Amino acid sequence: MTLSDLVANYGYLAVAVGCVLEGETVLLVAGYAAHRGMLDLPAVMAVALLSSFAGDQCWFWLGRRHGASLIERFASIRRLVPRVQAMIRAHQDALVLGVRFMVGVRVAGPVLMGWSGVPAYRFLVLNFLGAGVWASAVGGAGYAFGEVIERMLPAFKEVEEGALIVLAVGALVVHLLRMGRNQRG
Repeated sequence: MTLSDLVANYGYLAVAVGCVLEGETVLLVAGYAAHRGMLDLPAVMAVALLSSFAGDQCWFWLGRRHGASLIERFASIRRLVPRVQAMIRAHQDALVLGVRFMVGVRVAGPVLMGWSGVPAYRFLVLNFLGAGVWASAVGGAGYAFGEVIERMLPAFKEVEEGALIVLAVGALVVHLLRMGRNQRG
């Protein structure tokens, strides 16, 4: 089974799982794979929208229900509390819309918003809108990256499977390093 076969068979599942967590790198790679014809770009964006929306809703409700104990348990979240609460008070709507664009607070943000008492209906609506903008922007950027690479490096086709493997492994390493740093912090 080639990498192209793996992407075609499991690409949407990878997008769904990746977008529940941080997701940017997975979605960029999926956008690129859509440019290469391995996935369908509208489907990639739809999966990214729905899974990132659902994931952030779960993180929000986890924060609503268990926020205090989570904040106490994770130093990385505890450090963010004063800054995020001030931001929530000052810019609630913009923060809900844009939290998925903020590297490092993608999961902690919705948890803290749930704990901070952001109204559930407001979070639901703004989270859905933010997920749509994010899925379109990041998936579209991956697709555009494929277009640029194709124009600049016609020979890239010959090494694209290796490049996709390097991108995927790099994304996994970055994610694992972030998780380790957040757990130590």
